[in-house]
Amino acid sequence: MPGLAVADAKWIEPTSLKVRHVSLNGPKVGCRCVHFSDIHHKGDREYLQSVVSCINSLQPDFVCFTGDLIESKQFLSEALDLLSGIQSPLFGVPGNHDYWSGAPFETIDERFMATGGGWLLNERRKIAGGRINVIGISYNHPPALLAPPAPGSKNIVLLHYPAWVNQLTGVKSDLILAGHSHGGQVRIPFYGSLIVPFEVEGYDMGLYQTPAGPLYVNPGIGYIGKYDFRFNCRPEITVFDV
Repeated sequence: MPGLAVADAKWIEPTSLKVRHVSLNGPKVGCRCVHFSDIHHKGDREYLQSVVSCINSLQPDFVCFTGDLIESKQFLSEALDLLSGIQSPLFGVPGNHDYWSGAPFETIDERFMATGGGWLLNERRKIAGGRINVIGISYNHPPALLAPPAPGSKNIVLLHYPAWVNQLTGVKSDLILAGHSHGGQVRIPFYGSLIVPFEVEGYDMGLYQTPAGPLYVNPGIGYIGKYDFRFNCRPEITVFDV
């Protein structure tokens, strides 16, 4: 049995993509949002293409990415070429590895904008005829971005670090999306994640009700560094009908 668990963690789960549909309370404005995070692209074209194909099959109105496209700048061009195949507006915020890699954010923004979306560095965009405000928070958490939405519209906030939800005060958002944790990558049944990175503070995977609004932490698509294994924590694409 231990051998089967190791084989699963090393050769099966890391690319065994899961689609999860999450239901939210409250009235809907009739839009489908797909969320994914933490690609950490290292050259596996076939896998990332399967992620893009899966996203397109879900026919979202818009797509949200919450950071860590790459760890090394040498893989950025390929990652952006593949993500350009997403057939819906793609919005994203940077993760710590995007900063650490020295990735040119202007280039990323150009490619995201070509889909109808954008790489949001403390910016908000109105979409779907003003029914959705997509708010990307990348640093300093400027409160002006979180102004109450107009009647009949919703605020959807993109973060990389889940713990930043604790700094969002004053306005309750309709949905907050984050990544970074990878769900721990290894989760022990009935216990949870063994190790998570900084700026998680207990929000390691799934849906949480917070004073700032519902927070969803996606377990990510890729893996950190050379730690190419997952156990009880499959890579995920998450679907919200909002």
